[in-house]
Amino acid sequence: MRFDSADLGANAQARAGVMISMIELLSAPEFDLSGSDDTVSDIYEYLVAQFATVLASDMGQYYTPKEISNVMARILTYGREDRESFSIYDPTVGSGALLLTTASYMKNSGKRGMIKYFGQEKDATPYRLSRMNLMMHGVEYNDININHADTLASDWPDGVVDGKDTPRMFDAVMANPPYSAHWNNKDREDDPRWREYGVSPKTKADYAFLLHCLYHLEDSGRMAIILPHGVLFRGAAEGRIRKSLVDKHQIEAVIGFPEKLFLNASIPVCVVILRKNRIESDILFVDASRDFEKLKKQNQLRQEDVEKIVDTVINRKEIEKYSHVATLDEIKENDYNLNIPRYVDTFEEEETIDLVALSSEMVALNSDIEKAESDFLSLLGELAVTPDTEDIIEATKAVFR
Repeated sequence: MRFDSADLGANAQARAGVMISMIELLSAPEFDLSGSDDTVSDIYEYLVAQFATVLASDMGQYYTPKEISNVMARILTYGREDRESFSIYDPTVGSGALLLTTASYMKNSGKRGMIKYFGQEKDATPYRLSRMNLMMHGVEYNDININHADTLASDWPDGVVDGKDTPRMFDAVMANPPYSAHWNNKDREDDPRWREYGVSPKTKADYAFLLHCLYHLEDSGRMAIILPHGVLFRGAAEGRIRKSLVDKHQIEAVIGFPEKLFLNASIPVCVVILRKNRIESDILFVDASRDFEKLKKQNQLRQEDVEKIVDTVINRKEIEKYSHVATLDEIKENDYNLNIPRYVDTFEEEETIDLVALSSEMVALNSDIEKAESDFLSLLGELAVTPDTEDIIEATKAVFR
């Protein structure tokens, strides 16, 4: 901790005053921490979420909804929950939620040294938040490897050592990078992360992040990345990268989520699941965009929605109007366009209108109306007419003539 930081005050007296105020503030609440070891970490995670809500434009980009984190984590760890050791990496680590959620599904997550946490973050605030978040969740200091740098500009971890490119590989890689961010793509053709696929446009770094993740993935590992839907169908350089990924059989599944799940983005997003050395060439498409609970300003995945997505992906299920396993030939026929509606038909046919029955119903309805009017006029004729009601009765009769 830097007690001499200018952020605390311009001089020693001001800094001391701020620190005394903080100590008094934190001493006031009384928490019963005897019931669970997770209480402090739960409080911290809650506060991170609240900060993200209040500062949606700034902090929202660092906070992935817990439901999407759970979907990604369960897919990434499926079948490997009993592994003695496990390494996980998030190159846009934000608050560290994706790392923690993924680790939580491993049986050895609480054992020292069994899981190694790696991440990188360009901005200082979330970099600090992520380290604190991991520590608050009981992760040992020696198991935390979070770096403060620009992932695309400075490949990490390891990178070039003694003149040789020796990247570290991970069992699971997950990311929620900034969508369609601008980046410096000049003279990047020889970068080993993108050399085999091509360089992303300077105004859209989505595939740059995806390829960075794939580059650091173990041959037997799996990765999941959150991206805007545009990566599924945009052409030019992105189209060429997408074609290479499909031809190499590296895309395992594409999941479409509802809109308004994120704090700072109303657009719907997709999660792309990839593996380096798949034998199968098919791709599972899941349209989960219609299953959610509508809240005041946002939408939220329910537990049953999460379970359905995970079960569909793990078991590669085909469900009418929800999921489809597309062959490589199908994808080629669509010119490598991976837009989900091309593979999952969610169109609901409108009920056919029987014009004859409708006409008969209208005739019967008109007959009923005429009878009701006739009965009403008869009732009016039976009313006793007085000077006060004569004009009202005549006016009413005129309406029905």
